[in-house]
Amino acid sequence: MQLFLAQTSTPLGAMTAISSAAGVVALDFEGHTPTFSDATFHEGDPHGVIAALDAYFGGALDALEDLPVDPQGTDFQQRVWAALRGVRPGRTTSYGALAAALGSPGASRAVGAANGANRVALIIPCHRVVGADGSLTGYAGGVWRKRWLLEHESGRAQATLGF
Repeated sequence: MQLFLAQTSTPLGAMTAISSAAGVVALDFEGHTPTFSDATFHEGDPHGVIAALDAYFGGALDALEDLPVDPQGTDFQQRVWAALRGVRPGRTTSYGALAAALGSPGASRAVGAANGANRVALIIPCHRVVGADGSLTGYAGGVWRKRWLLEHESGRAQATLGF
């Protein structure tokens, strides 16, 4: 498999994008980049992920929405990730609400596991999933990043960080 690798700096630290010809396979913060066996890496950004990230962090919150994704996972994970892409910036959902939307109201834990297996941070916005009571739940990039992202999407991040 041929994959393309691109890196950039963001207000939350360095990010690495890994793409196939079909779409983004992985996007994550430094220290969380997945490994791929049987892959040949080339430098490049065939889908414009870096420009989209720059736009997103610059305030164009919809800049990531049209990027193609090519995540590897089970059929159920694919359904969860597709549903996550429907959660708009500035909005959140819970594991239970997402499970119900998928027609599996008893599958909150399975939705949580699929959310945790997401390798395409921000584009598949797993940071928009919160606890049923609105509390911030775990995030592979750190809960502090999740908080920043949610505040950024609601227009409060710049004031919080003193920009």
